[in-house]
Amino acid sequence: MRVDGAVRRGEVAVDLGLQGHKALVGGASRGLGRAAAEALAAAGCDLLLWARDEAALADVARTVSKRHGVRAEIVTADAYDPATPQRLHEAATSTLGDVDVLVLNSGGPPRCGALETDRESWEASFRLLCTGPVELATRLIPGMQRRGWGRVVAILSSGVRQPIPGLVYSNACRSALVAWLKTAAAELASSGVTLNGVLPGRLATDRVAELDEAMARELGVDVAEVRRRSTTDIPAGRYGDPAELGSVVAFLCSAAASYVTGALVPVDGGMIKGVA
Repeated sequence: MRVDGAVRRGEVAVDLGLQGHKALVGGASRGLGRAAAEALAAAGCDLLLWARDEAALADVARTVSKRHGVRAEIVTADAYDPATPQRLHEAATSTLGDVDVLVLNSGGPPRCGALETDRESWEASFRLLCTGPVELATRLIPGMQRRGWGRVVAILSSGVRQPIPGLVYSNACRSALVAWLKTAAAELASSGVTLNGVLPGRLATDRVAELDEAMARELGVDVAEVRRRSTTDIPAGRYGDPAELGSVVAFLCSAAASYVTGALVPVDGGMIKGVA
């Protein structure tokens, strides 16, 4: 729970310095976006939450507002729509005023093998995972620069570091977003604005459940077997809880993380094997 702007874990209260800040969080109706919204609300941020599902968004807003005593508003938007970045910018300005924290997050594109792609799906996936997030950030970052403080965190995928079979659109398009984040982080490092990414591994979300079910159909086994095989590749021995990623997002947005920028932080139970 939140106590005077701090996140309490057992008997230890950790003040993240986010009390009263204002955050725009994407894909907040479920999964990792919702977990990020919960963590930021617990730290004292007022929120504007967006996704396509209005009913689910409204439920999240009511829950976090009641639980943490913060303001939580919603706006419905489709990440595939080219008009969405402008719409979200206008909604954030009219609803929150200044946006201090931006969480870039959306659903993932469909499964696809590397030699099974098509132009239409590439264009849609690139809009979803790269150009849309870049356009939104580009609209909101100048205000952060003027105020001398801002946080941008992108919820990415372990696939940008260790490509995931069957997810070529996600692997490639999220990697393009990473290249932009790293470039922008260096350009903005002296302005008080940080840009970072988190790399979720196998966390217990609806999206991962859908991928497990698809894999089970492809292999002709049950979902429990797919999960068992996946878990053997995770040193922690389990799928992660979305709240564990939410806590990392909140830290990267905190005052304590002011010297962390251009970083890609795995939240994967040790699954990624590479050292870079």
